Amino acid sequence: MSQDTRNTVSFNLQKDNEEKVRSILRTIFQALEEKGYNPTNQMAGYMISGDPAYITSHKGARNLVCELDRYEIMEVLLKNYLLHLSD
Repeated sequence: MSQDTRNTVSFNLQKDNEEKVRSILRTIFQALEEKGYNPTNQMAGYMISGDPAYITSHKGARNLVCELDRYEIMEVLLKNYLLHLSD
């Protein structure tokens, strides 16, 4: 599938979806910590590969991450990170 690289593509996450993503990420973070994993490393592995095996099944975290699109996760993470940069 060819894409015109001369125009900027817009991606916009709805506000209600953002809270769902944040809630799921909190649950995943807690589940990973409880099982002794480094949540940052595990989430990075998942974001790069798309393989849900990086996420523990504890507390249903693996099923939850599969409910989300990685682009949605990335937008929420970047938005929050960039907001902290402006402080």
